Parts: sequence; C-alpha cells; structure tokens
Amino acid sequence: MSRHEPHPHHFILFPFMAQGHMIPMVDIARLLAGRGISVTILTTPQNSSRFKSVIDRAAAAGLDIHFTHLKFPCAAAGLPDGCDNFDMLPSMDDAAKFCVAIALLQDQVEEVLRRAELPPTCLISDGCFPWTTNVARKFDIPRIIFHGTNCFSQACYAVLADCNLFKSNSDSEYVVIPGLPDRVEITKAQFEVAMFRTSRELVEFWDQVRDAEDGAFGVLANTFEELEPKYIEKYSTTKGKKVWSIGPVSSCIHEELDMAERGGLAAIDGHSCLKWLDGHELGSVIYACLGSLSRVATAQLVELGLALEGSGRPFIWAVRSPPAGFRTWLVKEKFEERVGGRGVLIVGWAPQVVILSHRSVGGFLTHCGWNSTLEGIAAGTAMVTWPVLGEQFLNERFVVDVVRTGVRVGVEKPVGMGHEEEVGVQVDMHVIKGAIEDVMDGGDYGKERRRRAAELAAMANAAVASGGSSCRNLTRFVRDVLGCKGDMYN
Repeated sequence: MSRHEPHPHHFILFPFMAQGHMIPMVDIARLLAGRGISVTILTTPQNSSRFKSVIDRAAAAGLDIHFTHLKFPCAAAGLPDGCDNFDMLPSMDDAAKFCVAIALLQDQVEEVLRRAELPPTCLISDGCFPWTTNVARKFDIPRIIFHGTNCFSQACYAVLADCNLFKSNSDSEYVVIPGLPDRVEITKAQFEVAMFRTSRELVEFWDQVRDAEDGAFGVLANTFEELEPKYIEKYSTTKGKKVWSIGPVSSCIHEELDMAERGGLAAIDGHSCLKWLDGHELGSVIYACLGSLSRVATAQLVELGLALEGSGRPFIWAVRSPPAGFRTWLVKEKFEERVGGRGVLIVGWAPQVVILSHRSVGGFLTHCGWNSTLEGIAAGTAMVTWPVLGEQFLNERFVVDVVRTGVRVGVEKPVGMGHEEEVGVQVDMHVIKGAIEDVMDGGDYGKERRRRAAELAAMANAAVASGGSSCRNLTRFVRDVLGCKGDMYN
C-alpha cells in the first residue's frame, strides 16, 4: 500500500469455537473482505486448520483476510489437552468448563487488539463471549454480536427469559410461548435445553450473555428480511438494538471447491458425489444429516438407517461421528452392500451445500441447527425435522409452524452429548419412514409444502443479489459501524 492510499478499515471477528458458529463467521469475514475491509479472525490453530484452504484461496484471490491465533487454556479450565472446539467435548457435562476456558481468553484478545498493526475498527464477537463488550469499550470500538441463529429463536429467548411459563413439574407438557406473532409451543425439557438452563453454572453464564447484549452496538444476523420480518422486528424492539440481517451468508461461496470444503475437508470427493446425484431424477433424493454436534444412540441410528433403506428412495446419509456400536452394525448387517447404488453413506464431514444445491435433492432430514436449516431454505428443500439439543427445538417450530416447509419426525426429548445411550430410541423406523414419505410425496399437503419451499429459496437468492435486502443491509451495517464513533456507549 502506498502512503497516498487510505488505510482499510480493520474488522476483528471472534467466533465461538463450534462449527455451527465458525462456519457462518468465516462466511461473514469473506463478505466483509469483499467490500475492501481488512479482516482478522481470532481463533486457535486447530480451529483455523478446518478453514485454512478456504481462507488461503480467498487471500490468493486478493481478499485481505487472515487468522490470528490464540492459545486455548484447556488445562486451566480442567479440559483435556487439545479440546478447543465444542464438538470435541467428551460430554455436555464439560460445557461449563468450556465456558470457563473462553473467559480466560480475555487477556490474549486484548493483547491482539493492542498490538494490531492496523488499529481495529470494530469487534464482531459471538454472543457466547459476553466479556467482549467490556473489551470493546476499553478500546473505544463498537462490539457487534453474532449469535449464529435466527431472530425467531432470539425473540423466543427474550420472551422466555422474562416469564414464568412452566407452572407444572411435567417435562413433557406443551405450553404456548406468549407474545409471539405465531402460535409456538414448547415443553419444559425443550425450554431448559434451549435456554441452556441445565446447570447452575450455565444459568449464570447465559445471564451474563444476555446482560452483555445491553452494552453492544447491535446484532449481525444470518437471516433475511423476507424470511422472518415479524421476528426481526420483535427481537430488535425487545432488545432495543439494531439488527442487520445479511443472510444467507453462504451466498459468498461461488466456487465448487469452496462449497465442498465449507467447514472442513469432506469425507467424500465432491465430483463423485455430484456424479451420483446427476444420475437421479429431479427432487427424488432424500439427504439425511444430524449435524456436527448432534449425537444419538446406536439403536436410534439403526432405526434411521432401516427407515432410509425401507423408504425405497435414493438417499445420501451423512453421519459425522458414529459410535463404535453403529460402525459394527454397518459391517455386520452389510448395510452399504444392501442399499447398493441407491444409497450413499458418508462417515465424516459432508459437502452439504453441494448436496443440497443439487436439483435431484427433494428432501432434507435435519437436526435443525440454524446453518443447516438456512442452507435447506436457500436450496428450496422441504424438511424432516429431528432436533437434538440447544435451540434446535425452536428452529423446528420455525420450520414447521411459521414457514411451514417441514414435517416433524416426532422427537420430544433433548439428547445431551455423552447421554445418548441413556435416551435410546425415541422414534422407530416406521415413524421415520412415514415422515420421509410425507416430505417427499405427501399428496396435496406435500405439494403445497414444496411450493412454499421453492418460494423461500427464490426470496433467499433475491435477498443476497445486488440490490437485495441482505446486500443493502450489509452496506448499512458497514456504514453504521464507521459512523458510530462517539455514541456507542452513551
């Protein structure tokens, strides 16, 4: 850069160490860098390795984007060495220790900001880092929150935090969440896992998260206005914060290799996957994936496998981290040989955007993590909803009750990591098979569901196109950040 050229603005991005949070934050980094902004992503070496090839290609294409590494304090928090991503936790019982570890990163983050060659313009940090509001205040820059989920779930959180909804002790009784534009029901067990109220330490942590929102400049959301206008407005009004909806942020991906490696190196070659999909009719394939964090019992995975086989439909089934018992069942029962060329089993990371974007995929069996849900919406696929933990039960309600593009498989209980075998089978193969049939056919209801899904996909594509709502909101976001000096903390 010559001395006559203006210095670029420097946005610091700090994602929570979990794939569902890191993937969209890396996408946001690329969107911002595409606007001529210098972007630094803070994370650990092990986490950055999952995205290295994608970022290297972006940098080679001329985008000013790079990682700065932090040392994750595993030992100080009582975690196993190298356990610096949420998907590496042995059990949800270790979640509180992970929260302790991320709080211990504050000194390192402040040192990075202090030593930055190009002074930071703002700090975009995950909602799970409440202490970054004070860090931003110390450096007199705005803190922008990224939650990694939609505004519907955040609006539900805001309502649930302020009401005593559950007057009975029943974990399974459904009650209506008050004050929402749509009728939304939830059980006590789903509420507690959605609000992360499963231990005293986690209750205290999420109280800190909500308190820290009050001092933030605004919220960046991976959603789009046309998808949930009433909930974007309700969340913004309830919290008294600006909300910039700029999604689907996966729109930054245009190259096939970047699609295939979004979030990690795929366990299957993207070209062979596309070739297999090319051999099937329009909308005939069901894609099943329960996400990177979601785990279910061996017996439940067997029921899902039998349902996919029994559906008689072509399918791709991605299983991120299968238990040993399930691997044994696959071999013993010769599952892959039985399904032959009709089914593809991916053990490990799947090129999900590539798969969902293909014309032959007509249905998506999903855990309802927001990244997967929004990718399914953008691809125009109807969904079989199978929530497992966290806000996934709220996302299911959004898909089924609000936008009405999904069919519940019927899972009722959250499944915490490390406790899968205790829960066991919640839905058998016949129920799963029925839900798949409803989504892939389903008569007049199925046709209407697929029509709405196609409409939402068209809206998503228009939102991220030049002049679309998300494109305009990204421009407004950058302008608001650059113009906020002096009124951030008044």
